[in-house]
Amino acid sequence: MKQHSRKQPMFLAFITFLAVTLHQSFAATDVPSTAAAPQTTALPPAPPARPERGNYTVTNGNGTICLMARMGLQLNIRFSSASLNNTVQDVLNLQPNVTKSSGSCDSDSATLLLMAEEKTNLTFLFSLNATSSKYHLSGVTLSAAWPDMSEPFSASNSSLDYLRGTLGRSYMCREEQTLAVAVNFSLNTFQLQVQPFGLTGDQFGAAEECQLDEDDMLIPIIVGTALASLVLIVLVAYLIGRKRSHAGYQTI
Repeated sequence: MKQHSRKQPMFLAFITFLAVTLHQSFAATDVPSTAAAPQTTALPPAPPARPERGNYTVTNGNGTICLMARMGLQLNIRFSSASLNNTVQDVLNLQPNVTKSSGSCDSDSATLLLMAEEKTNLTFLFSLNATSSKYHLSGVTLSAAWPDMSEPFSASNSSLDYLRGTLGRSYMCREEQTLAVAVNFSLNTFQLQVQPFGLTGDQFGAAEECQLDEDDMLIPIIVGTALASLVLIVLVAYLIGRKRSHAGYQTI
């Protein structure tokens, strides 16, 4: 009887092992022979580096420079891609060495036209208020026909109010600015200095800096003032503590 009781657990363990093995074998036959390949998501292309700064001028009928601009330009465009059959966002730096400038100057308006590669034409329209002697960028137009565009791109806005300056002075902004033009187009400017009215010779007038540059200069001033105040507080506390210590010695 004792031998029979020892063999029964071994028999049950063998039956359990056999059942598990058969279950795993049948489960393996249910798995499809070819597994679906894991899906991969294409990463967006890295944005280009900061654009090179270009020098652009416009001359009037007698050959005198009437508009000057120095700036790096970056185009942000959303367009329909022919190869991807989808809407994509692309960023393009304007290369000064392959960009030609032209335009015109009137008493209260000035136009700068930049013609780059791949039929990319960018137009700036500046307007002058003769009463206040203030000017601003009032319009921007872009047309382009890049190879991957399903159709030529065009965007325009003639009711802008950017780059505000005073007649006879230039507008300057060293920091990067983003000028929203249309829902599918914005323009980034870098190290910009422009003067569309009141030029004397081929030199910019006194620069009026943008708010971004003023804020950038203000931060070091605030930090320096805070550090100087902290040093002053520590010095005063030290002198007060020393004076009290000296008074204590005199009392003793």
